[in-house]
Amino acid sequence: MMMTLGMFVFTLKTVPYQELQYQQQWRHASNSRVGLRPTLQFLGPDTDTITLSGVLMPFITGGSISMLTLQLMAATGKGWPLIEGSGTIYGMYVIESISQTKSEFFSDGAPRKIEFTLTLKRIDESLASMLGDMSGQLTELKDSAINMAGGLLS
Repeated sequence: MMMTLGMFVFTLKTVPYQELQYQQQWRHASNSRVGLRPTLQFLGPDTDTITLSGVLMPFITGGSISMLTLQLMAATGKGWPLIEGSGTIYGMYVIESISQTKSEFFSDGAPRKIEFTLTLKRIDESLASMLGDMSGQLTELKDSAINMAGGLLS
């Protein structure tokens, strides 16, 4: 497994990206001053962007079905947890855009080669808030299990 976005798993047989670009930005407001340089005020983090790109060879790697799955996920507008195979948790991301270039076609029009770029934008406040939400969900799950076990013992 290279990475997961929600329940979609990036592997050599689905969408094996060859490049991952991770961009972080921070916001600063500018205040003009007469005769002096403007001052900057730190406002906080901006949206993190991850861009995955690569080349699919549908008869060797993933192809149209894998890309269709990502398009359907994007169409929901939902945020998905993004976790790298090494265990790195990036946070909650939406699919902002998918770009495909199909070339080198078979006689039936199916592409032998699909170049793609997938752009993801972070939507959670922080990793701590995301993990806090998961912690709350686990607590609810534990409480439900205890209640169900108590019902079985009665």
